Amino acid sequence: MDFNDSSEEAAFRAEARAWLEKTLTHQNVRNAVRIDGPEGLKIAKAYQTKKVEAGYAGLTWKKEVGGRELAPIFSVIFGQEEAKFQAPTGPFAIGLGMCIPTVIAFHSADRIKRYVGPALRGEEIWCQLFSEPSAGSDVAGLKTRAVRDGDDWVINGQKVWTSGAHYSDYGILLARTNPEKEKHKGLTMFVLNMKAPGVDVRPIHQMAGGSNFNEVYFNDVRIPDAERLGEVGNGWNVALVTLMNERLAVGGSSGPEYAEILELARNTPAPGGKGSLLQDQAFREKLASWYVSAEGYTLGKYRTMTALSKGQTPGPESSIGKILNANRMQDLANAAIEAEDHFGIIADPAIAPMQAAFQNAYMWAPGLRIAGGTDEILRNIIAERVLGLPQDVRVDKGVAYKDLPGGR
Repeated sequence: MDFNDSSEEAAFRAEARAWLEKTLTHQNVRNAVRIDGPEGLKIAKAYQTKKVEAGYAGLTWKKEVGGRELAPIFSVIFGQEEAKFQAPTGPFAIGLGMCIPTVIAFHSADRIKRYVGPALRGEEIWCQLFSEPSAGSDVAGLKTRAVRDGDDWVINGQKVWTSGAHYSDYGILLARTNPEKEKHKGLTMFVLNMKAPGVDVRPIHQMAGGSNFNEVYFNDVRIPDAERLGEVGNGWNVALVTLMNERLAVGGSSGPEYAEILELARNTPAPGGKGSLLQDQAFREKLASWYVSAEGYTLGKYRTMTALSKGQTPGPESSIGKILNANRMQDLANAAIEAEDHFGIIADPAIAPMQAAFQNAYMWAPGLRIAGGTDEILRNIIAERVLGLPQDVRVDKGVAYKDLPGGR
């Protein structure tokens, strides 16, 4: 694939950059990514509304659902330009990047019309209800039950690490509907109203200071069968669409990059006080390793861009980028904090070097290595589905979920 812009792509890039420069100059907007709570959410929603009005939201979606039906490469271009600014897109990343594409692929026409517009305009926010305390990265091992009762399903159970659940209006929920089947075959996906009776959201205080993750409990929550996504028992295949998009999104998560650590090294004394850290051979070797990792990730993204340009769905190769980025962020942040010596313990953005970017990354990186699948899960996916190696041993294959240890 030729990664030089065509004349049409170059014109779109210039147009998008000009709009972003005009729209994201206000200091409150550019700092919204650091604002937690209602004020940050208000700023993010205002930006999303402007994005829709300018025609930069849902670029690849069909016009009938509010999109522009452009080729996927235009979405990639806008994302590249938007990433250069501190655009407050966080609250909508899960909904527009993972949930709504799943709704479009599997829901009925009238419900698609109901949900897509408000989500695209930032009026309604979505979350993803997959992970559970006892299942970990084994999504198919979940215990939350959905039992049919007339035209409704009654939900009981618990989810955890649900990002944004405390301010979400809707979510996509994966639940077990048939314990008599193998764990992958007895699941069904639903759209859940997060304000429904019986939904209890409890924020989890994180070591970085925020509370963006949540525990979510379900106590006899009723979901109409009309809110089912896909066929009963086909929830795993529905979830795979969401998971592929999740790993692509998580793999591109923001954080301090090579340029930031290079700047820190230029302005940090080397051990012994002779010159800057750039003159330290051991640190130079780390810089080289990070640079190679970053370039490897970029080349991996090119493969994904090639698939998108052909109208294909992101595949298992998205897992590679997530492993590279999460581990590089953790290693880079740890090295930077050590280089700052006793100043490394200061996490206040007002006084810490580089506005505490590395301290924040250090506390966030372990969570990033879990979100969207742990390193071990993703290495298995890469081994089996990218490299074609033999599958890992599965003692639960062919066994009904109810017959597994802890499956009742």
